[in-house]
Amino acid sequence: MNAMNAATATLPEDTDRATLVGRLHDPADGGPSVVALRDGADGELIDLTPFAPTVAHLLDHENPIALARSAAPIPRAWPAAEVLAATLEGRRDVPHLLAPCDVQVIKACGVTFVRSLIERVIEEAAMGDPARAADVRERVQEVIGGALADLVPGSAEAARAKQALIAEGLWSQYLEVGIGPDAEVFTKAPVLSAVGTGAPVGVWSRSAWNNPEPELVLAVNAEGRPVGATLGNDVNLRDIEGRSALLLGKAKDNNASCAMGPFLRLFDEGFGMDDVRALDISLTVDRPGHGPVLSGVSSMREISRDPLELLAQTTGAHHQYPDGLVLFTGTLFAPGDFTHALGDEVRISSPRLGTLVNAVSHAESAPPWSFGIRALMTNLARRGLLR
Repeated sequence: MNAMNAATATLPEDTDRATLVGRLHDPADGGPSVVALRDGADGELIDLTPFAPTVAHLLDHENPIALARSAAPIPRAWPAAEVLAATLEGRRDVPHLLAPCDVQVIKACGVTFVRSLIERVIEEAAMGDPARAADVRERVQEVIGGALADLVPGSAEAARAKQALIAEGLWSQYLEVGIGPDAEVFTKAPVLSAVGTGAPVGVWSRSAWNNPEPELVLAVNAEGRPVGATLGNDVNLRDIEGRSALLLGKAKDNNASCAMGPFLRLFDEGFGMDDVRALDISLTVDRPGHGPVLSGVSSMREISRDPLELLAQTTGAHHQYPDGLVLFTGTLFAPGDFTHALGDEVRISSPRLGTLVNAVSHAESAPPWSFGIRALMTNLARRGLLR
């Protein structure tokens, strides 16, 4: 793929009107730089690190839009198309993109769409066994499939539905978080462990039933205010979680099991929360030698809880995040009995956010996560960027 084709395949359709920021690794620095895209696909990635040494600093700035658009003097820049091409080729010996978050906590909400809620109930009833899923799916769909579509989580109607389902012997912990008053909120991955576009994503080799989860990810500053959005892949091991919800940590948090990117789109005069609520997020999985094996769309219009409600349940007087957070908001997409094969190319895209591309590997064979918080602080200090 040539450089301009890579840029076109990666960036939002309206890049010229978007405020895009991210992280770039230049091997000459031995660590990450915060960058902003200027002048569109044939423009440059401008180094913001002297003004904001981390993305968290940028999002807490009094005017991150102005900083991204007009910070000066520009200490250095990288040709955007060349960086994007190298990133998609998997090259790590030249400047390439990383996940567009750093010291923020990586949180996620689950069971936020009715379709995915029903699939979680099926996983639980099948006890993580994909061979049993088809029979279980038929019964669950027959009994509760249409009963949940219009319920408002936490409402009086939802409480009455809960009692009816208990009476039918069909109540589930997933129904509790899907239609009850409290959303499921969990820590998806450790700080700094997310991978960006072009990097492998990892599934644990023990898993025989797993899938991608295309999601909208909110970027939230230290005040708890959403200031941007990106795309995410909340890689999920369905057989592990299906055996017990207490295994959620093992199902969700493995090496390279969290992907984000390609860029973080800041909220500005042309893009905000109302645009987020209207996004369609597409997924395609191409398998070497087979072509497309999975496709679908997750529409934010069908989310059961508003993204701001999910955020309010995550942060506030009960829980603070002094370095900010990124919040996966869940997915409508529930791919039935699909499971990944090694080498699957996963493409998650939305016209306003661009395209996140990752190939599937085993978590054990993906590049190990070795650059943690101490390494970041040491690197920034060596470069004279911590003042």
